This record gives sequence, C-alpha cells and structure tokens, in this order.
Amino acid sequence: MSSPQAVPVFDGHNDVLLRLKLSGHPSPERLFVDGDTVGHIDLPRAKKGGLAGGLCAIFVPSPQGFDANRDFIAPEQTQALATTLGMASLLFRIEAASNGGLKVCRSAADIRNAMADGAFASVLHFEGVEAFNTDLDALHVLHQSGLRSLGPVWSRPNSFAYGVPFRFPSTPDIGPGLTDAGKRLVKTCNELKVLVDLSHMNEQGFWDIAKITDAPLVASHSNAHTLCNHSRNLTDRQLDAIRDSGGLAGINFGVLFMRQDGVKNPDTDLSELVRHVDYMVDRMGIDHVAMGSDFDGTTIPAAMKDASDLQMLVNALRDAGYDQASLDKICHGNWIRVLEKTWGA
Repeated sequence: MSSPQAVPVFDGHNDVLLRLKLSGHPSPERLFVDGDTVGHIDLPRAKKGGLAGGLCAIFVPSPQGFDANRDFIAPEQTQALATTLGMASLLFRIEAASNGGLKVCRSAADIRNAMADGAFASVLHFEGVEAFNTDLDALHVLHQSGLRSLGPVWSRPNSFAYGVPFRFPSTPDIGPGLTDAGKRLVKTCNELKVLVDLSHMNEQGFWDIAKITDAPLVASHSNAHTLCNHSRNLTDRQLDAIRDSGGLAGINFGVLFMRQDGVKNPDTDLSELVRHVDYMVDRMGIDHVAMGSDFDGTTIPAAMKDASDLQMLVNALRDAGYDQASLDKICHGNWIRVLEKTWGA
C-alpha cells in the first residue's frame, strides 16, 4: 500500500531568523538555502516535510538571556530596532539567494501562488514590538517593507502591553493589559491590515485587544489551558472568543505547553499534540484550529526531530480520524482564510 500523500503545511510561527542570526555564520542565508544540521528549519528540510511556509518571526532577545524562571526585561528601543532591521534584511537576503525557493508574501494571493510554485511562502512577523517608539513611525515604514503580522509583546512588559510571563501552573490572568500606546498600536494595525497576534498576551491584554480590533482574533502558537495549565495557553473562554470572531489558534509543538505536568521533556509522544488538536477542534470547530509549531524556538517531541518529519504529525492526525478536508484546513486552509480576511487580499 502506498504512503498517503503529503499535506502542505502553512505554519503560524517559527524562529529560524533568530537561529540563523545567532549562528555566527558569515552567510547565514546560505545555511537556510543549502541546508543545515542545526535546529528545525531550512529549505531542504521544509521541502522534505511538506512545510510550505509560515510566519517567520523577528524576536529580539532580552538582555539577560533566556531563563524561564525569572521575569524578562525588554531590550532598549534603539538596539531592538537595529536587531530587527538586521533580521528583516536576512529574510530578504534569503529570498534573493533562494532562486525562487522562498517568497516573502504580502497577501493571501502571494501565499497561494508561492505554494503552487513550490516556494516557501514566508510572512514577515514581529514577536514583540520593542523596535517601535510609541509614535509608531517604524510600523508604517516596516509595513511598506513587508510586515504583515505582529504580536505586541513577547513574554515581558514593553511600552505597549504587559505580556504573560512563563509560569506553570498558572492562569494567563497575570498583570495589566494594553497601555494607551498599545491601544493605538492595535487600531493602527487594523487600519494598515496588519494581523495582531495574541500569543504571549496575558489575559487582560487579550480582552483589551478583543474589544478594540475589527479583525479575527488569532493566537499563532498557543495550546489549550484546560489540558496544560501553563500561563501561555488559552482558556476555554478565550478559545470561544477566537471561534466567535472567525479567527484561529495555532497548535504549539513545544512540549512544555502540551504536557499535563508542564515539564520540558522531549520524550513526549505525538499523541499529546493530537490531544490538544482534538480538544480545540471540539471546542472551536474545525475551521479555527491550525499549526503554530514554534520551530527553532522551543523543545519539540524528539520523535519529530525537525521540519523534515512534519508529516509524522499529519499522519498521526489522519490516524486519529481526521479526513482529508479536515487535514487541509488544519494544515493550511484555515491560515490562508484568516489572513485573507485580515489583510483584505
């Protein structure tokens, strides 16, 4: 019996640009185009695993590095802007070096065309907007350069919102929500047709955005809090609001966001991911669940070592009873629909 046909995956979140920037390689764009042995994503591994594209995040690390046991400090704005421009430049250099293998997409039509051509459909996304002053001048300029999606915060306070710290066990109801500048940011994103990502928002910030925005609610890489009570996950009430807005939530592959014990243990079965998909589909409906891997940004199940193994998850979903139409929606259709509704094209 022949193997089932691969289902193309458009993914809600990856951190490959940061991994490449930190590699120290003199031409990091070549690592992506030619292939690498580090991390989760490059062009050859994406093609092998059916990863057809996704939101490529620009994230500026905190000055003290990553320590999930402490609260994070945001980088200074001038340094954050310089780092952001460097990583955006890297994405455009990858596009130039790829000979058509990667396309920076600015519309849903661009994504469809790139996928049809076998190109990696990349969307420029900011995970935290520490690069912006509250005047938002940089937002307007960077939107012209291709920025189509942003999360106001990563898991730390900035000028626009509080962000949800990494805590387990914990609800996401930690701290205040949007500042006045954050409310202006959301309204300006609506005007520019830039997606506002709710992952890494605390609960108050989530509801502040829900009151303001005229776009579908989207959490690009967050799981079900009922199944794993990590502060980064979504409560049932939040899942209901996403559904009612016509939005989506992207399933995060990070083991600490899916396990009931909240432990970062790579020896975690893919059935844990399927469990979150099942729960969120039951709660929100098949039209509102998608992929949000967090490739190159988190510890994923060891059985799925990188993007080349992505069809393992697709097959696990198929074995769990998802038919082809449902797989198409979860793997790419829901993202393209919501982006088209948000961007207007």
